[in-house]
Amino acid sequence: QVQLVESGGGLVQPGGSLRLSCAASGSIFSINSMGWYRQAPGKQRELVASITSGGSTNYAESVKGRFTISRDNAKNTVHLQMNSLKPEDTAVYYCNADYFDYVNSRYDYWGQGTQVTVSS
Repeated sequence: QVQLVESGGGLVQPGGSLRLSCAASGSIFSINSMGWYRQAPGKQRELVASITSGGSTNYAESVKGRFTISRDNAKNTVHLQMNSLKPEDTAVYYCNADYFDYVNSRYDYWGQGTQVTVSS
């Protein structure tokens, strides 16, 4: 069994910052990539940022220059530093892990989501 435990969401004013964290645990042999997605009301879930085990990153155009994703491979943890937040960043943010278990089966797993609200 695998768990993705997310933390760090909340309410922040426009221009403010938040840091999201996600810790993976359980029957994980190795993690290929971890990332953050978000879903606003009435919209589809979209990629915010992802990072591979080698450190390669990918960002949505809308967050480039404002958000930074980082990863601690030893702790199976990923962080998302969000600066200069805008009201349009308001959404439920989901952690994702693409991983292999100990019998070489590959899985794509999601966290439960954490709410980020940017409002004055």
